[in-house]
Amino acid sequence: GGAMTDPKGDRSKGPSEQDDPDLFTRIVDSDEKGVYVSGAKAHQTGCINSHWIILMPTIRLTQNDKEYAIVGAIPADVKGLTYIYGRQSCDTRVMEGGGDIDLGNAKFGGQEAMMILDRVFIPWDKLFMNGEFEFASMLVERFACYHRRSYVCKTGLGDVLIGAAATIADYNGVPNVSHIKDKIIEMTHLNETIFAAGIASSHQGHKMKSGVYLNDDMLAQVCKHNVTRFPYEISRLAQDIAGGLMVTLPSEKDFRHPEAGPMLKKYLVGRKGVDVENRMR
Repeated sequence: GGAMTDPKGDRSKGPSEQDDPDLFTRIVDSDEKGVYVSGAKAHQTGCINSHWIILMPTIRLTQNDKEYAIVGAIPADVKGLTYIYGRQSCDTRVMEGGGDIDLGNAKFGGQEAMMILDRVFIPWDKLFMNGEFEFASMLVERFACYHRRSYVCKTGLGDVLIGAAATIADYNGVPNVSHIKDKIIEMTHLNETIFAAGIASSHQGHKMKSGVYLNDDMLAQVCKHNVTRFPYEISRLAQDIAGGLMVTLPSEKDFRHPEAGPMLKKYLVGRKGVDVENRMR
């Protein structure tokens, strides 16, 4: 897990200027065996099922921020590390027992957490930056270059959403209506534009002195910029195609209810030959 994002506190101030020094992860102590760090890392996707966590600075640092210039590896179950699990929009439906339809990807769904570090120990041989503040901005920029190119993965989600939108259009009996086809074409165009920027960034990569390849910085930023805009438009179009049921659909618990279930199956039909449960899914 790449733990870069700190809570940051007052964004107009640097790490050493904050009222609470723990709003950025920092070294609080050291001995002959290593260093001890405190602070927090936010929005940590996948940290719960990682084996190791790499702690990194999140912004450009000054000489006053030397104690925050730290890169180190810690086991995910190290003493002093607390995970506070994030919330998802459909948590309550899952808790109702909707483990099949409402849960989504039951085995491999994504998750995020906040990580709280309280004097977490890092031995010297797992410490890769220790006060070299002048390299923090370069580290952040290079990490972001790789990471923002990697947002091309969102196009896989886009493919699934476009397929689902086309399927529900078929279930509703309108796959050949012109405005439906236009929307699916636009969704595909936006999705492949994200993909194109990510692939181009890799193709334009260059070899550095170390032998490591760094992908094209500008195209990586374009990929990220596309990802901050296009998936929301793709989702809007998908909701437009699916209709209001997309956001007002009763829960799986209602669907399985002996009294409400048959009524839902009666009134939530689509075209002939389509199973109501498939339409709900």
